[in-house]
Amino acid sequence: MGVYQRAPLAFERGRGVKLFTAEGDEYLDCMAGIAVTALGHGHPKLVEAVQTAAEKVWHTSNIFRIPDQEKLAGMLTDATFADVVFFTNSGAEAIECAIKTARKHHWANGQPERIDIIGFDGSFHGRTIGAIFAAGNPSYVEGFGPTPPGFVQAKFGDLEGLRELVGPTTAAILLEPVQGEGGARSWSEAELKAIRQLCDETGTLLIYDEIQCGLGRTGKLFAYEWCDGAAYPDIMAVAKALGGGFPVGACLATINAAKGMTPGSHGSTYGGNPMAMAVGLASFEELVKPELLEHVRDVAGFLSQQLTGLKDRYPDVVVDIRGKGLLIGVKLATPNREFMQHARDEHLLIAGGGDNCVRLLPPLVITVEEASEAIQKMERACETARAKAKAAAA
Repeated sequence: MGVYQRAPLAFERGRGVKLFTAEGDEYLDCMAGIAVTALGHGHPKLVEAVQTAAEKVWHTSNIFRIPDQEKLAGMLTDATFADVVFFTNSGAEAIECAIKTARKHHWANGQPERIDIIGFDGSFHGRTIGAIFAAGNPSYVEGFGPTPPGFVQAKFGDLEGLRELVGPTTAAILLEPVQGEGGARSWSEAELKAIRQLCDETGTLLIYDEIQCGLGRTGKLFAYEWCDGAAYPDIMAVAKALGGGFPVGACLATINAAKGMTPGSHGSTYGGNPMAMAVGLASFEELVKPELLEHVRDVAGFLSQQLTGLKDRYPDVVVDIRGKGLLIGVKLATPNREFMQHARDEHLLIAGGGDNCVRLLPPLVITVEEASEAIQKMERACETARAKAKAAAA
């Protein structure tokens, strides 16, 4: 189907932060498959995990016990607020599970009328019917029918408006602590704490979508950890980096939030199968290492400083620097799709984003030297954008 506007590039192999075409052209990958290949391309531990698992059992069924699934679930719950985990193939499926879990929680409490999921403008939660209407982005819901009951939209950053929306039919508030596709906008720690308090006061569940901003991307294992335990969720969706490129997602929840999820209430054919769990284990064991998280904070600090300098030198091109950690948004004065092409011309891969932003989402293992190379390529892209704007105005 013609649903992608593809760039005229194909890659044959990758190593670390670099991708290579069949012709041998080298590109610096600051997309990481949209924050997926967090450990870089061809990570030896992930390669070994796939090779070893491929010689054992690829798939059985969740009718049977899957030991690596139990092990990874234990690692995730030990490292987070959660008590239980449901494994999926994608982030969108993790969001679907989160929505079902929240509604079923209230049903189990004798409040079946509590079905409303409050989302925010600029959010992105995946491409299923439930996920697109939870986010409410007009360009993603157009043509897919009327809004199903139970989805309410709030304005990003408007806490008073949010409070007015919470009522007797509210099931949960759903948000990304750091928006990805919405232009790398971050909720402040004070705002997240206030939302947590609102949920506690009203019996509303708090769902975090950390599919893009979680698993080390911000310099903590999960972005909510920046609030020092004062803004934990009840339910959380993760994916992307969890499999390092292999399709793995998960919905994490407290035992209370998941009280309605009894046998038969949800399921998955492929979710949590032996192959996926072998890769997920290998990936998570690397992502939780304190030295990796410290490295992310160090490189993020360097990139933030350098991009701020770029903004100062090219105020006619760069409007703002946003985001947290290695989820970086660069708001532009020139069209972001054109700027992405300028970057590709410099053999730098970056992602698009809402609010006329581009995103830098490099593998978490990117070195300071590689980050410096990315800045040099960004600067040359800025030069091209400036020259093009001047030519157009002449």
